[in-house]
Parts: sequence; C-alpha cells; structure tokens
Amino acid sequence: MLLPIGDVPNPKTTPYINWLLIGINVAVFIIITIPLSSTRPDLNDPALLEYLNILGARGDWTPQMVYDHISAYDLTVYRYGFRPAAFSPLSMFSAMFMHAGWMHLAGNMLFLWIYGDNVEHRLGHLGYLLAYLAAGVSATLFFSLFVPHSQIPMLGASGAISGVLGFYFLWFPRNRIKVFIFLFPLIMTTVLIPSRIVLGVYLVIDNILPFLTGPAEGSGVAYGAHIGGFLAGLGLALTVDRLPNLLKMKGTTPKVGRKRSNLVDVVTDIVCAIDQNDLERAAKGLLQLDSRKQRGQLSTPNILAIGEHLLDKGSIDEALKIFRRLISERPGDKGLDRAYLGAGRALMHKPRCETSAWHYFMAVIDLAQTPDVAEKARSYMRTIEKTKL
Repeated sequence: MLLPIGDVPNPKTTPYINWLLIGINVAVFIIITIPLSSTRPDLNDPALLEYLNILGARGDWTPQMVYDHISAYDLTVYRYGFRPAAFSPLSMFSAMFMHAGWMHLAGNMLFLWIYGDNVEHRLGHLGYLLAYLAAGVSATLFFSLFVPHSQIPMLGASGAISGVLGFYFLWFPRNRIKVFIFLFPLIMTTVLIPSRIVLGVYLVIDNILPFLTGPAEGSGVAYGAHIGGFLAGLGLALTVDRLPNLLKMKGTTPKVGRKRSNLVDVVTDIVCAIDQNDLERAAKGLLQLDSRKQRGQLSTPNILAIGEHLLDKGSIDEALKIFRRLISERPGDKGLDRAYLGAGRALMHKPRCETSAWHYFMAVIDLAQTPDVAEKARSYMRTIEKTKL
C-alpha cells in the first residue's frame, strides 16, 4: 500500500477555507450520514416509491428485499446526490459534501488536507473557495457526459479535490509528497516523492486507465469525475497564471505593424536598442514579438538583460512573462539559472506567491553556473523564511 500522508514545503499562512471545507464534510457525515444510515426509511416518504421503481427491484430482488436493505440515508443520497438523468443545480453542490462511508470521507479529507493549503495560499481564501466549487461542478458535468441517462447518484468531494490536485500539479512541481509505504512485513517506511510523479500516478494509473477499461457506471468509483476535476484545476490554474497579464497587455501595447513585421527588422531594432543601452525600447520590442521563432533570434544574455531591467523598474508581470518564456522555450540553456532567479525575484513581489518563488530559487541552486548566482538564490530563500514561508 502506498499512502500520501503529507507534503513539503508548506506555507505558514492559515488555510481557513480548507479547514472550513474539511469541517463541513465531517459535520455532514456526523450529523446526517451516521444517524440516517441506521434509520429505516419512512414508508410514507414519496421518494421511497420512486427509489424502488428506479433503483430497486432488479433481477431476483423483490421490492420488499430492497426495502429491507436500504436506510433513510439511501433516500437522502437519492434526493441530494447528483443523478445525470434528473439534472438538478442544487444536487451538483450538495453531492460534494456527502460521502458513502467513513473510509470514503477519510480518503477525501486526507487528500484535501495535504494539497489544499498550498493552493489556498496561492489563490487567497475567497479565490480558493470559488475554485474548489467550480472544479467540483466541472467534475460533475464531465462525469455526466458519459452516463447522461444514469439514475445512480454520484456523491463525494473527490471531483472538487481532484481540481485542487490539478492546481497543485501545475503550481508546485518541486514540492515533495510524503508517501507511507506499507508492505508488511517487508517494508514499512516513509519516502519523499516529487509531487508530479505522485499526482501523475493518481491521474493515469488510478483514474484514466480504469476509466478507459472499466464500465461507464456501476464500478462504484466516479473515475470520470476525478479526471474532469483534475482537468478543470489545470485549466483554472493556467487561466489564473495568464489572464491577468493578457488583460493588462490588451490594448496597451502597440502591435508590430505590418510594415515592420519582417523578422530581421524587428530583432535588429531590439539588438540596436540594447547596444545603445535603451533597454526600455528593447523591452517594448521584445514584448511585441508574438512567436517563439522571433524570440529565438535573440541571445539569452540580451533577453535576461531586458527581463532584469523590467524587474528593476517595477514592471513585475512583464518581467515574469519574459523569464518564464525563456525557461520554457530554452531548456538546457546555460542562462537558465539567471532566468529562474529573475522569475523567483518577480514572484516575491506578487501576493501569495512565496512558495512558488521558493521553488524557482531551488531550481537556481540546481542549475547555477557560478557560486555567486547560487548564493543570491539562497539569500532570497532566507528572506522568504523570515517572512511568510
């Protein structure tokens, strides 16, 4: 058995919304699930007849036999769990806070406790709550696409939590997950595994493969909801990363006119501006380049000089955009240590991005071409440690 039990590093901010979500799920289980699970259904409940007609007598099971094996909680799940064939906006939300048993609840809350605090730190309290609910709704809708006529209720927080995992996968690739390995009596130990490996196994091995090879419904696990939630989290994380920059740049940065769209002319103008120490003009030209091919004509030192100029003048979003593009477009470049250093410095100026900055500085230490660059990264990490991380 391999069981995630924690992660490092953790932010020092208090994840109030994550605790609230865990508290609500546990409270619903204690106040509603446990009492109703041991209560016989009311014979006068109109939902009982509908339940017996739709989900009841099948094969050798008579309505009486079904009635003898159901509880009042089964009817509650039938009402408030999400059934694709009986679409209800209310049930899309209520189903997120209901669980089939204590093992179902414990597994979901463990994952939410491990991964949720980092994501809430990055999004902020309100943003995290909205993202959690949005991912849960997206997971439910994705699941319903494959079983649109199903009357079997879907319930549980795993779709929304899978959205949290999608955020985590994109934003915290250098985090390590504490995994408890229990292969009694041979191995009983805890190891640290890179987060993307753990989450990749969760997505592919635990969900995509069973989803592709198993029945669409009746397996007892909503694999489609897990996949849909994870994809929703990835999409929302990408949107959060890129939309503010797109909105800020739209309509404010002049596009390169058709007469100046020639690749050689544009790049030459940027290089000339750098030679003349006119980094402001060079930065404006670089931000106008809309293709990787165009940016590839510029040397890494020139791009780094522009990014560091923007950073020094306080244009944080533009500098971060340039450093991130350099990192993604030039893997293996010797200047990546300075690009990671610049990206980390930029993130230190953005709210709730200290953990992400920490990861960039860790990459600097791994990639540093000189002791000076590595020491700068360590210096910034010590600054983060003294403040919020």
